[in-house]
Amino acid sequence: MQFEEPIRRGEFLKRYKRFFADVRLGDEVIVAHVPNTGSLKTCLFENCPAVWTESSNPARKLKATLQFLQTPTGWVGVNTALTNDLVFEAWREGIVADWAPLKGSRREFKISKESRIDLVLAPTDAHLEQRRDLVFIEVKNVSLNDGGIAKFPDAVTERGQKHLRELMQLKKEGHGAEIVFVIQRQDCQSFAPADDIDPEYGRLLREAIATGVRARAFACDIDPASGVRLNPRELPIRV
Repeated sequence: MQFEEPIRRGEFLKRYKRFFADVRLGDEVIVAHVPNTGSLKTCLFENCPAVWTESSNPARKLKATLQFLQTPTGWVGVNTALTNDLVFEAWREGIVADWAPLKGSRREFKISKESRIDLVLAPTDAHLEQRRDLVFIEVKNVSLNDGGIAKFPDAVTERGQKHLRELMQLKKEGHGAEIVFVIQRQDCQSFAPADDIDPEYGRLLREAIATGVRARAFACDIDPASGVRLNPRELPIRV
């Protein structure tokens, strides 16, 4: 995924009120939008290199959107809004082998009055209409690195727990069900649930895997000069 908006590169100063960051471009300090609700543990280093995109939309109060930060072990993507697009792009380009034969897709698929799932795949669009041979995919963005192990979540997530319960129910109904962890970093060799942060999420993830929900973890290839791309080589999951 290449950014269409102009890319700026400067220096990260601080994050505050969760959705704001001060970044420096030359002698100017700019307020950038931080599209990430998590804690960004292991991502924030004062005076580190930062990359943001600049919007030309006159309706936007903040023109800058923070995209990447450089840590001591490499670049990390902080924009969680990209994650679903990265998975959809990987499916569309056929780079994940077992998704490639599935030609039908729907995004933000409604599974109940209260819930939608990020992506559903099927052999054809007709299968989607008939609700048969479906593969439901929930996508999570991962930015936490614990000694080379990518971990999720970086804060307690009741919403994430709910998604795991929904995937288990879909699997029970006879559908395919996957939880896909997109690791917007290149410095991790495996993935594990962050039990010390949200033990209930870790418990539910193990239960989901035991009941047949497929858990997958993909790192990303980050080019701060152009964009980010899902790497189709899966990382091992430690549960």
